Amino acid sequence: MRLFVWLARFALLAAFLGLWELAADRKWVDAMLTSRPSQLVSAFRSLAIEGRLWHHAWVTTTETVIGLALSMAVGTAIAVLLWWSAYASKVLEPYMVVLNALPKVALGPIFYIWLGDRYSVYGMAIAISVIVTILMIESGFKEISKSKLKLMESFGATKLQMLRMVLLPASVPNLIATLKVNVGLTLVGVIMGEFLSSKAGLGYMIIYGGQVFQMDMVMVSIAMLAVLSMALYGIVAVAGHVALRRNHYE
Repeated sequence: MRLFVWLARFALLAAFLGLWELAADRKWVDAMLTSRPSQLVSAFRSLAIEGRLWHHAWVTTTETVIGLALSMAVGTAIAVLLWWSAYASKVLEPYMVVLNALPKVALGPIFYIWLGDRYSVYGMAIAISVIVTILMIESGFKEISKSKLKLMESFGATKLQMLRMVLLPASVPNLIATLKVNVGLTLVGVIMGEFLSSKAGLGYMIIYGGQVFQMDMVMVSIAMLAVLSMALYGIVAVAGHVALRRNHYE
């Protein structure tokens, strides 16, 4: 069954690329505006040989990994603080909702002024993913069996002991689920930051290619983004599977 699923996936991709090439060849679409798969192969080879593609892909990958790590660390720490203090959680809840609904792209110019063209990318990446991290992890904390926490409390356990011995270990599946969501969100934040201020990265290549009307460069950059997102998600999925098995969740 799994083999047929993979074959169907590759067949769908091949059909899409074939139709795209045919449409450009038959002039159904303007190849100058949409490019075509055969041109993408040539553009990819040229950019790869020059080294520009690998440089920009590495910049985006580094920014995404750092942004992901920071957003998870900051979001988890804030979620723990909100669990620790029910009063603070109730006070900050409406602000969390508003910040989650706020279009983060509006913060781009502020980050650029505050952080400069380099670090504003990280600011945008963290801004997009950190609120979701807080909400998801805090929600997971609330779903953990209160009877276990009450039992530990009856034996005189401190909140720190309950956090270390029950809350965090029981939250491993939720942390992994949050990490999977944040891979995409952080990558979106990085690309948005590169659109606004960066001088390197795949987002910069997309903007530059659009400005000089090199659609091949734009399409190759988008294809690299797709590969990068799949690779990062795959790494997180494998690491999550290992973590779940080690903690006896599977």
